[in-house]
Amino acid sequence: MARPFQAAVLQFRIDMGDVDANAERAFALLREAARRKAELCVLPEMWSTGFAYDRLAALSGATPELLRSLGEFASGNRMAIAGSLPERRGKSVFNTLYVIGRDGAVAGRYRKAHLFQPSGEHLHFRKGTGDGVVPTDLGTIGPLICYDLRFPELSRKYFMEGATLFCVSAQWPSVRKAHWGLLNTARAVESQLFVVAANAVGRSGDFRFAGGSLIVSPWGERLAYCGEEEGLATAEVDPAQVVEIRRRIPCAQDRNVRAYRPTRRKR
Repeated sequence: MARPFQAAVLQFRIDMGDVDANAERAFALLREAARRKAELCVLPEMWSTGFAYDRLAALSGATPELLRSLGEFASGNRMAIAGSLPERRGKSVFNTLYVIGRDGAVAGRYRKAHLFQPSGEHLHFRKGTGDGVVPTDLGTIGPLICYDLRFPELSRKYFMEGATLFCVSAQWPSVRKAHWGLLNTARAVESQLFVVAANAVGRSGDFRFAGGSLIVSPWGERLAYCGEEEGLATAEVDPAQVVEIRRRIPCAQDRNVRAYRPTRRKR
């Protein structure tokens, strides 16, 4: 069983298309998290570029170098890092959450499966198909990106694959701030695991983002919380709590798959 460790959520303003400025903010917070002995850090969605739709293809060219820099930082500080970046594949761009292990290698990646149509994501990104969980020495991670929180089917898939924590990378707007807290808490309780969720703050393009990055326990307790300012928050994640809660309330064992089949209507 994995041991207890410190997790951190990092939030900052994301300047549209300004990779250098965004990276400077991200690494400053990563250094602070390392000083606080964090072993897992989660960054916001599209943290290097924002949703600079007209320049995504070009801006995604910076992602390989950022991953190298993150890998060096991760291995040097024995820290796992998760966050979403634009990934170019052929003529397509994916919104991809990378999980970098404490050894500095990319342990897994997840391409956003649910694209937010009201803001035009479906016009600029290719939809992912939902890869599996990412095993790490800190636990088994279920990766989620922003809008994915509204689709419990994906979270349930990760739960059945043995996830012990969800890493959520988001740019969740202030206008729907209440949903952010509710959905992260619901995913933690229904899947009986920890949720480590990072959001953006401030204005980026036409949107203002809510902040409120948080860490939630399997009981739905808010262990750490950021307000609306740039910064970070940390909390202890103890995988033993996941095991104990799932023993006390055996949701996986008590699932009744027959009850979930589509109902056939009589004609």
